[in-house]
Amino acid sequence: MDAEKSILREYLEALLIAIIFATFARTYVVQAFKIPSGSMEKNLLIGDHILVNKFIYGPTATGLERALLPVRDVRRGDIVVFKFPQDPTRDFIKRCMALPGDTIQSEDKVISINGERVHDEGFTYHSDPEIVSRRDYFQPNRVRDSFGPQVVPDGQYFCMGDNRDNSNDSRFWGPVPRPNVKGRAFMIYWSFDSEEGEPLEWPGVGGKLRQLSRVALNFFTRTRWERTFHVVR
Repeated sequence: MDAEKSILREYLEALLIAIIFATFARTYVVQAFKIPSGSMEKNLLIGDHILVNKFIYGPTATGLERALLPVRDVRRGDIVVFKFPQDPTRDFIKRCMALPGDTIQSEDKVISINGERVHDEGFTYHSDPEIVSRRDYFQPNRVRDSFGPQVVPDGQYFCMGDNRDNSNDSRFWGPVPRPNVKGRAFMIYWSFDSEEGEPLEWPGVGGKLRQLSRVALNFFTRTRWERTFHVVR
C-alpha cells in the first residue's frame, strides 16, 4: 500500500511540475495564437496558427543581461501581438510601423516616417484601388488612406495591418501602449484553410464542437502544408 501511495505521489508531483512549467512557459516564453481575420493578408491568413515569442521584449535589469539574453525592444517592422487598447480581453496582431517619437504620415496610401517614404511594397497588400479622401467628413473610413502627420507618444507604438484597406488599427483608435504588447510573432506551426474568421464571442459548447468536428473531418484536405514552420516576417 505504501508503495502504491509513493507511485501515486510521484505521478502527482510530475503532473504538478508539468503544469507549473507549462504555465510559466505560456506566461513568459511562448504562446500559441490563431489568426482570426484577414487584416494581415497576404502574409498571415485566416486559420494560420502561430507561435508568439513573449520573451524577446522582456525587461532586463542590467547591461550584461541585455548583452547575453536574446531580448530587445520593439522595432519597426516587427509583427506584434498585443492587447487591444479599447478591449484588453481581446488580442490583436499587427505590424509595428512607427516607434515612440516617430512622425508618421500617409498620403493616398503612401506611408512616410520622419519625412522619408516607407518602401513597404514587400509586405503591404491593397485590396481596394479606390483612394479615400481625408476631406470626406461623411466617410467613416476617411483616415484609411491619408492621415497625419502624427507624432507617436513616448511608450507607444503605431501598428497597422498589412492588408491596409481592411484593417482596424492605429489609424482609427491610436497607438498601442507598451504594457499592452505581449510578444512578437515568429513562426506558423499549423495553417488550416478556414472559410470564416474566429468569432468574437464564445460560440457555446455546441458551436465549439461543430468547429472541432469540421477541422477533424477536413484536417488533411484543408491544411496548408506549405505554410507549416513558415517563419513570420
